[in-house]
Amino acid sequence: MVSRVRVWLNRTYAENVFFMDQLRRNPSDRAVEIHATHGDPDSPVLAAADTAALEPEGLSPAGYVEYALDQCARRGIDVFVPRLHQTAIVAHRADFAAVGTALLAPTPEAVAVFEDKVTAYEVVRSVGVPVPPWFRVRTADELIFAVEELEGAGHKACFKPASGAGGVGFRMITRSPFSLANLNGFPSPYVQLDLAVSALREAEEPVDLLVMPRLEQPEVSVDCLTGPDNRVRLMVGRTKNGRRRGFTLDERWLAPARLIAEGFGLHYLSNIQFRMLGDRPVLLDVNTRAAGGLHQLSLCGVNAPWAAVQLALGEDPGTVEPPFLGQDYAVVSGPRPLGPANLAGHEHEPEEAEMRLPAPAARLAASAPASAGAALPL
Repeated sequence: MVSRVRVWLNRTYAENVFFMDQLRRNPSDRAVEIHATHGDPDSPVLAAADTAALEPEGLSPAGYVEYALDQCARRGIDVFVPRLHQTAIVAHRADFAAVGTALLAPTPEAVAVFEDKVTAYEVVRSVGVPVPPWFRVRTADELIFAVEELEGAGHKACFKPASGAGGVGFRMITRSPFSLANLNGFPSPYVQLDLAVSALREAEEPVDLLVMPRLEQPEVSVDCLTGPDNRVRLMVGRTKNGRRRGFTLDERWLAPARLIAEGFGLHYLSNIQFRMLGDRPVLLDVNTRAAGGLHQLSLCGVNAPWAAVQLALGEDPGTVEPPFLGQDYAVVSGPRPLGPANLAGHEHEPEEAEMRLPAPAARLAASAPASAGAALPL
């Protein structure tokens, strides 16, 4: 009899409810039990798990590693999918292996390289991957210089934190003065140059920004599954052009992604993003984790989360070829059940706060769409 697999997802994005659903619906028909931890008692990830607990707050990275090792040992975790404190966790891969847990995460070297976007651009450019022009900015004067250089070359300037995830902190620079128009409608991603300069001059903490041209669509996110032997098992591009989403196997996008994934130790799941600079694709970002939209590959007949868990367990799935490319689609939101409200009263008692969903709620959590974005065809 094949034993069940126990998987733990620590503090992660709401979209990973779909990751969990796919693990349960795996083509091997293997029993999967999912443990989830989070700092927010209302995270849908907690409600979608078989067991869940609140994480202790205020732990240092080293303290969090100790907490994680204890969780894995006591709960019999087979595969740990870390997002929070990934850098510290992957440095202790041998310690997790000693308690019987495989880490579904890249090498420490890969995480370190791609944690800093400027370092990432430097290293991938050195192996021939096209990157946009960029400036590392730490002062107001450096920001002014970078914007003037980019505008002088015919670009529109934007910036984001040199270290960060998703679109957090992304802004586009405008020289239009702040006016009543900025207070109408929805908040805008544009920020006035004079306001940004003033904020940097008055900053009381270190500033570290990546300033670059605003890149154009389409955006292509290449989802990769790479083995510890540095060989890609699965690679599919997800295209985004406004509301319309789709899939691609075009080597314009896959070839540079393969070069990065195989050349820099991006083991297991990663996501490599490209956009257009003029008429050529250039690197936008490299994520050393599964993308929130990874589940959308199910529209191509692929269960990437399960293939990744198999690989982490040493059960190599071999090359995973999508049997077809799904039709274009749009992402919409919907309801997702949450856990008991009384879990919120145990923020400082994570072990006592563990909950196990009743069977009806667990079935609903596994089948309902989430606000994170279910995919509908166009």
